[in-house]
Amino acid sequence: MRLAVELYDTVIGTLDGSPRTFDFTAAEAGIERFGMNSPVLSTTIPLVPAPRRGQATRRRNWFAELLPEGDQYASMLRQGQLRDGDVPGFLARYGRDIAGAVQLWDLDDPTEPKTPSSRPVTAEQIREILEDPLGTPLANAPILGKSSLGGVQPKVVLVRTADGWAQALGGYPTTHILKPQLSGDLAPVIYDEEYGSRLARRLGLMDYRTEIQVFDGLPALVIERYDRQEGRRLHQEDFSQALGASGNQKYQELGGIVSLERVAGTLRRYAPEEDLRHLARMVITTVAIGNLDQHTKNLGLLHYADGSVRVAPAYDLAPQAQYANDGKLALAVNREYRHASARLRRTPRARHPLTPSRRPRRRGRPRSIAAECPRGLRASDVELLPFVLRHPGEIDA
Repeated sequence: MRLAVELYDTVIGTLDGSPRTFDFTAAEAGIERFGMNSPVLSTTIPLVPAPRRGQATRRRNWFAELLPEGDQYASMLRQGQLRDGDVPGFLARYGRDIAGAVQLWDLDDPTEPKTPSSRPVTAEQIREILEDPLGTPLANAPILGKSSLGGVQPKVVLVRTADGWAQALGGYPTTHILKPQLSGDLAPVIYDEEYGSRLARRLGLMDYRTEIQVFDGLPALVIERYDRQEGRRLHQEDFSQALGASGNQKYQELGGIVSLERVAGTLRRYAPEEDLRHLARMVITTVAIGNLDQHTKNLGLLHYADGSVRVAPAYDLAPQAQYANDGKLALAVNREYRHASARLRRTPRARHPLTPSRRPRRRGRPRSIAAECPRGLRASDVELLPFVLRHPGEIDA
């Protein structure tokens, strides 16, 4: 199977080979437009005419990390009549609307690439999809649905139009993610995330909209995609892709591949110095609100067409320490996984990994960053209360 890999309206390369051996090869057109060794696709996959063989596994992992996980993945395998582990086959079926700006399609299929379009959906139809998100995974139509998105939690991706909502067909760029309300003790989760997102906006950690909307009586969290701008795709990769982590290796304790130190090191190499400070503020906020699930799939990089790289805005920022769980952070802070024990402190005899400069770190740097955070919270007490407290009765008892 041969797949075209398109980015910013240019076919930058191909995926060739079997599910076990497939690899990415950059195209001359991609190198000519973006430059030799350009990281426009990924910091781990520079555009070069002859890629290093020793990095083939890492390149395969990068594309595999575009796939969803868990039940969502299993449902899409069934819908697409695909085999587990067939990454090229999955991306040939669902690779036209994925995270970031990459689009993939089968070069040997004369019907590809299909012409993108959208189909209006009503609030009643959206409710049906939200009530059974695995029955219509990611709101993909049986044949023309071409969307994929990473993550374990079932979700829906739709297009917001001037007239309402629409289903994406043939690779039309979706604009919003909808997360259905979970059942039982996890019913408040969508409200927790709405609250965390509101705090993050106040702190300047994100600028996209999140809100609770009700579809025919059913509440859902509606998240504006930060990798879409005015209907066009903006490329991004998550830090599992950038650091070569697969699946549950997004958690530092499971494999030891990822860490905040490695995230910071990547930013130090590719992004402006101010992005290290942004990362530090995200980490401080994560600890402050008990956002235990801030793993490397929820941290990312934005890749612009001019070749510049920036840290992605905060995503999936939700307090979780109040639930029954192991109380551990996904990424250790000062070598501490236990949220209850995490503290801001100096790193003895070493420069703090999130220090923005190569100059000797000034005493108190982490706390000076922490002191910035409350400044963004000078809003009314009512506005900063969690949604569920401002709107009693929205969650079933």
